[in-house]
Amino acid sequence: MRTVLFLVVLAAVCRGDDWPQWLGERRDAVWREEGIRTDWGKEKPQIRWRAPVSWGYAGPAVADGRVYVPDFVVTEGEFQGGNQRGKVLKGRERIRCLDAGTGREIWTHDYPVTYTIAYPSGPRVTPTVQDGLVHFVGAMGNCRALDAATGELRWKHDFVSEYHTEPPRWGFAAHPLVHGDLVYHIVGGEGSIAVAFDKKSGEERWRALDADAQGYCPPTLIEHGGVEQLLIWYPAALASLNPATGRQYWAVSLKPRFAISNTMPRKLGSRLYVSGPGKVAAMIELNDARPDAKVLWRGTPKNAVNTLNSTPHLMDGVVYGVDAETSELRAVSMDDGRILWATTRPCLAPDAPPRARHGTAMLVHHEANGQFWIFSETGDLILAELSEEGYRELGRRRILEPTNEAYGRKIIWSQPAFAMKSCFARSDQEIVRVELAAGTSAR
Repeated sequence: MRTVLFLVVLAAVCRGDDWPQWLGERRDAVWREEGIRTDWGKEKPQIRWRAPVSWGYAGPAVADGRVYVPDFVVTEGEFQGGNQRGKVLKGRERIRCLDAGTGREIWTHDYPVTYTIAYPSGPRVTPTVQDGLVHFVGAMGNCRALDAATGELRWKHDFVSEYHTEPPRWGFAAHPLVHGDLVYHIVGGEGSIAVAFDKKSGEERWRALDADAQGYCPPTLIEHGGVEQLLIWYPAALASLNPATGRQYWAVSLKPRFAISNTMPRKLGSRLYVSGPGKVAAMIELNDARPDAKVLWRGTPKNAVNTLNSTPHLMDGVVYGVDAETSELRAVSMDDGRILWATTRPCLAPDAPPRARHGTAMLVHHEANGQFWIFSETGDLILAELSEEGYRELGRRRILEPTNEAYGRKIIWSQPAFAMKSCFARSDQEIVRVELAAGTSAR
């Protein structure tokens, strides 16, 4: 009996943390596993396995020893990646389940789809894995809930036909959020920008908000002012809703260019930071006594950081994020938006075209070590320290070759997962597992 108990405890201690949804367990881009390397040393991280995938911006999710990664296989139409607005591509969207230890495929769920969106390079949404279900929505609004073990379809919705909406110009991109017995999606249509479904049955529980476009920003849950609040940033405003009913608590006007409400609001203490294209940024102060909010300051052409492809990180009074127009990783004061420093080093290749826009670096903070793991659009995995004083790069390794295109340069725009003491990252041709445990060597 003692031996069995010891083995159970040992297994619990040795099991790596999961990354079951976009930005991790708590949806905050913080990696909490211990035993992770803190320097590059002489040995760069090893590639444990590589497995083939097809087109997709969607990052992987990792749960219970499995990797869930969506992609798109073109069957009809000429396709070379990048911006192909107006071209029709036919193919199949897939959600693939791989063994996290080997990269071997366990199951695949797929369905036919016709893309009519800009940048038709596959799905954008990272699956959300919880309570035995995989929740997902494809680039054209095909919503699915699958059995996580077998891939069997449990329920589905077609957002476009059921809610009488159109796909956003750049496709459905809001990662589903599961909370309690509900799953929240950004849908579109009259009065249904945000929709809550029963996570087990798929039955609609409530719908809320109205606008000409639904935007791209994932639903976000916070707790403040004595209540839970569901944050929805859509092209008209940032709204706070009661997550159980959809009733609005408060809203702040925030209208990004081209209806690209994209980057998830980030919270630190009583403050929220939200920003997007068109130099739209705001630092919002939450009311501690009740669900309410006010704007502390708004961004100007000479301050703040206007994020797009990657989510900013708030720490020690500083916003760290990648500015879409300048492609700079910036450190910005939370008090007034003042730019403390800026660098393009983790965001662009050295030979990137002059004044390159939308340079991308995905930031994940390692809690125990205080360092950042950064995945660049160049396919480089970077270990760095970020502080108010500056950017200090500790090392980098090319783990994937960029296979897509944007603004005349080769890119990878997908959010990696960090689990099982490893980084799981994908391009449009392969997904890799990179070993990051302390004491491991290169291969």
